[in-house]
Amino acid sequence: MRVPLVHPGTGGRHGLVYRGAMSIADRVKQDVDAALRAGDRPRTQALRLVLSELQKDAKEGKGDEVAVLRRERKRRLESADVYRDAGREELESGERFEADLIAGYLPAELSDDDLRAAVARAIEQTGASSPKDMGAVMKAVMAAVDGQADGKRVSQLVREALTGG
Repeated sequence: MRVPLVHPGTGGRHGLVYRGAMSIADRVKQDVDAALRAGDRPRTQALRLVLSELQKDAKEGKGDEVAVLRRERKRRLESADVYRDAGREELESGERFEADLIAGYLPAELSDDDLRAAVARAIEQTGASSPKDMGAVMKAVMAAVDGQADGKRVSQLVREALTGG
């Protein structure tokens, strides 16, 4: 249990400043409570779903909160695309709202320049010279960026670098 360092209302995101780093699940729990108090039903429901997935992952012993958030965000975006293609704008907007909400808990993405530099280093380290070597380069880049870049973005930049495009 975390011990507040200051009294409510004198600082911090929700009036409290905590000792030590908070897990993403702890932040989501706080935000669920805040959304409940504010009467923000859509936000409360979306955060509860995210919290459920985080708790399920922790219970299974994996404990990679960022991976859970990325997976859930990707699911929401894919669903939004399906709803858009089916002409269901109201459902699409709900999925996009949830994806944006989840994105707020993810670490900042690397810039394209930083990602290109990581790709170049990985190509140099692996000695890759053709698209056949893409798997080895992808593995090296994904390990180097440590969750700060989406696999689709990395794949695109690796492919460009290896094909000279």
